[in-house]
Amino acid sequence: MSVSSDEGESLRDAAAEEEVSQPRSLAHKLKSLMAHRKDARGKAYVSRTLSQAVGDLPDPPTSTSFALIAKLANGQQDNPTIKTVLALCQALGDVPPAYLLPHASYDDLEALEAFENPLARHLLALLSDLPESEIRDVIVHLQRRRQDLGLPSVPDNSSVEKPRKARRRRTGTEAAQYAADALEGL
Repeated sequence: MSVSSDEGESLRDAAAEEEVSQPRSLAHKLKSLMAHRKDARGKAYVSRTLSQAVGDLPDPPTSTSFALIAKLANGQQDNPTIKTVLALCQALGDVPPAYLLPHASYDDLEALEAFENPLARHLLALLSDLPESEIRDVIVHLQRRRQDLGLPSVPDNSSVEKPRKARRRRTGTEAAQYAADALEGL
């Protein structure tokens, strides 16, 4: 039930294009996973086959019908229970549950899957608090090492800016108070 390397590359390319835009919703992420992950028959998941896969889990949630999965994938419902999210992720091939959170920080499935590895977390802890130049040296070394081992290169997502938090607009009363306070300070 895992993703092949060609499918993984297309998922990464699509993710890189969309990282520039808004964070992806739970519906978008679930639809993408269902389209790119394969069920027991080797076909892409649809609501009914994903519901069956969830039902085959050792401790399935009682409320994961194909109708609920269809509503989640179509954006008609966006607040599943934690147990439902965990079951969907397990049925889709042990996807990190954080991936289904609708936040730009959790849109990078490859990074979340890497973070599941305790050694990767240890490496991140070792990199913490190093100067940026040292971190860049480590990156260059790791890129060379991956090339020497014949592993595919990893796309550089570090240049993608974090989305800015939208500023709350002042109400008319707040704007008038701000203007009055500014004038008093002159």
